Amino acid sequence: MSILRVLAGTAAVAVAAAALAGCTDQNRVVDGSRATVAVSGSLTSLNANSSYGRASALNADVAYLTGSAFAYPDSEYGLVEDESFGTAEITAEDPLTVRYTIAKGVTWSDGVPVTPADLLLAWAANSGALDSEDVEPEAYVDSGTGRFGELPEGVVYFDGARGRGLELATQTPQLGDDGRSLFVHYDAFTPGWRTALAPGLPAHVVVARAFDLPLRDAGDETAPDADPSLAAAAQEALVEAIEDADTAALTALANVWNGAYDLTGAAPDPDLLVASGPYRVETVTDGSVTLGVNPRYRGSRAPAIETLVLATVEDPAELVRAFQEGRVDIASPEPDAELASHLADVEGVTVTAGTEATFEHIDLQFSGSKSGVFDDARVREAFLRVVPRQQIVDELVQPVQADAALLDSFVLRPGAPGYEDAVAENGSDGYRSTDVDAAVELLAEAGSTSPEVCILYDPADPRRVAAFELIQTSAARAGFRVTDCSRADWTAMLGVAGAYDAALFAWDTTRLGPSAVAAVFRSDSAVANLNHFSDPAVDELVDRATGSDDADEQTAALRELDAALWDAAYGLPLFAHPTLTAVSDRLTGVTRSPLARGVLWNAWEWEPGEPAATPSG
Repeated sequence: MSILRVLAGTAAVAVAAAALAGCTDQNRVVDGSRATVAVSGSLTSLNANSSYGRASALNADVAYLTGSAFAYPDSEYGLVEDESFGTAEITAEDPLTVRYTIAKGVTWSDGVPVTPADLLLAWAANSGALDSEDVEPEAYVDSGTGRFGELPEGVVYFDGARGRGLELATQTPQLGDDGRSLFVHYDAFTPGWRTALAPGLPAHVVVARAFDLPLRDAGDETAPDADPSLAAAAQEALVEAIEDADTAALTALANVWNGAYDLTGAAPDPDLLVASGPYRVETVTDGSVTLGVNPRYRGSRAPAIETLVLATVEDPAELVRAFQEGRVDIASPEPDAELASHLADVEGVTVTAGTEATFEHIDLQFSGSKSGVFDDARVREAFLRVVPRQQIVDELVQPVQADAALLDSFVLRPGAPGYEDAVAENGSDGYRSTDVDAAVELLAEAGSTSPEVCILYDPADPRRVAAFELIQTSAARAGFRVTDCSRADWTAMLGVAGAYDAALFAWDTTRLGPSAVAAVFRSDSAVANLNHFSDPAVDELVDRATGSDDADEQTAALRELDAALWDAAYGLPLFAHPTLTAVSDRLTGVTRSPLARGVLWNAWEWEPGEPAATPSG
């Protein structure tokens, strides 16, 4: 059935369950309370899952605070299941089938119930299952802005986030009989099934945009709530468009999903600000975004702070002044020893150093390298023996994090279950200090004289420039000629055959569990196996780690995988990226997670201490 015919019968569509009225628990919200968080970058899109939206971390921060999910990460590499939003449970194992059920009474901020239609839209957008064949997305991206353009008639392509699990769900999900569930079938087991699916954009708003349809009765267009019957019709139309694989409808929906939520300077339409989480976007200006409590939110993350302001502050001196003048309450700036000292001098401000899950490392090209020297495992090991790991940490990290230490695992982070056990047995102890004699002996065995190693890195990053120079000096002691392959477009060169021999960069491992290891280390991975590493034994260990929902089995497989990578002279982990967090005593309850959301991970738990920061104007 055509989506247009469905919408033509709006008046006949049954009205969905009425949205709950009222406000978020006022026992939590402190009237007039306000917290200002200094951030970097700017809000560029209200759709954090599109390629344009994923380019800014602030987009993801805002989506996290204004959205809901079946589970979210805590600060210790664990998952918190949010049953106040809904439940995710495995109903079959072959194929893996998960029933995602939305709790009763969960609504969008415009009063419309969150339904399986919203989950179905998220599946369509992020699985790629409904996309037309042989689409080249680069052809639709504006080279000047990076935004995704309009699709031509007959072409379906959702510019969604692949690699998070839904790409394994190639079969169209089925609606449950209860009106609140969606059954998703995965072609292979994915340990991230609890977090793979969550409502992103509201289906009723996307449908209304796609077909220029009203969400409110004529004469009542300024009402804050959507009309229940119009919204329910839009949700039903979305379901039919997907179940019928209606190409014309899907093209229109994809165009809205891909670009309608991008911010272009004008104030966003209020319908684009509809939220399902504890906060909703109230205003977006040049340099700040203001979030207010979502009055429709009924979940377990009910906040105490009434207003959150995410203000862009890039200049370190300005950040110090903002704290001194009470215009900022929280900041997580780029770590710098001098800045940390200035912030610590501000009365009432506590400064804490820590680490995040992003880690610095050096990878070696196993094939297709510039000089070809690393085809021989003995040359790889010789080079790794003279990388001054401890000196890099001592000189480049400890000035901003006094207790900084070497990272000795490829797949586990300090503080995560299994890290200490992995380090004790993975062979990393042989690389904690340089060994020139061993390197020289290995090169002699390989018959390699004065091998060249050209390192790719970001020349605009002072820490990487300094790390390159330390490696260059140290490796020369064993006869290596380390040359400079740095370039401004270094990310575009990762994995390009003949471009370099080694790469110095960071992996962001903020996704929980073992899911990320398949993308990086599996031989056939087209996602992030950038150094052409291939090892059947490693593939088997990756499959063990990603093929089980048992935490002990996952950890055991990751420990074996870690040892195999060290044994293969894969490269070297160097250090977890340091963090710097400054918090005013005007707030309590602020902690920092090493994962993606950092200091914002538990913003709903913050409470006012002293009077909050004054508005910044």
